[in-house]
Amino acid sequence: MDPVAQLEQRLQIPLPDRQTALAALTHKSYVNEHRGEGLLDNERLEFLGDAVIDLAIGQRLMERFPEASEGTLSKLRASIVDEEGLFEVATSIGLGELLFLGRGEELSGGRTKPSLLADALEAVIAVLYLDGGLPKVLAVVDRLFLPSLERAGTSLANRDFKTQMQELAQARLGAAPRYRLVEERGPDHAKVFSVELWVGETLFGRGEGRSKKDAEQLAAREAIGALGDR
Repeated sequence: MDPVAQLEQRLQIPLPDRQTALAALTHKSYVNEHRGEGLLDNERLEFLGDAVIDLAIGQRLMERFPEASEGTLSKLRASIVDEEGLFEVATSIGLGELLFLGRGEELSGGRTKPSLLADALEAVIAVLYLDGGLPKVLAVVDRLFLPSLERAGTSLANRDFKTQMQELAQARLGAAPRYRLVEERGPDHAKVFSVELWVGETLFGRGEGRSKKDAEQLAAREAIGALGDR
């Protein structure tokens, strides 16, 4: 089976423009060794694919995390579409096996180079975009990037509550939360701290803990729930 047909099989989607699909799989080192054959490398497609992946992942992140701030969304996207993330996806479909590489690149392990595979994946995404626009890209992204998107959700959920509340308050209320220690009781070896969380003139949460930090985290957790109900 030719490489383009194999790529279609692995993506589970047709690639009608076979010449462009072939270019996406062709490294410049191969073109340099086959001058005069009218071959195209994948560098221009890589340029387009880089922007398209950012757009597609950005859209899915906004849909999954409607309360996340721009800064948080940017960090999550960067963690998904960095070289390591793209390399992981490219490896999952065996993209390295399908590439046309020059002899030197082949001998130096080009089929497993993270940077080379990440670039090739961007080129493949560009082919999808040129053929079917963003809907075709999203259909593939939803399948290939699902583990990365799920990890992003876990990462977001595991961030500390104070950070989440800070971002939510700024985004939805235009003000930063304030923590006020309202009570400190018990002996020195077993103190309990009570903290209130205010945004402007509104009380959003209370928390108690064995330290002020713990109490603030619990107050922030309560406040996130209260803010979500508003």
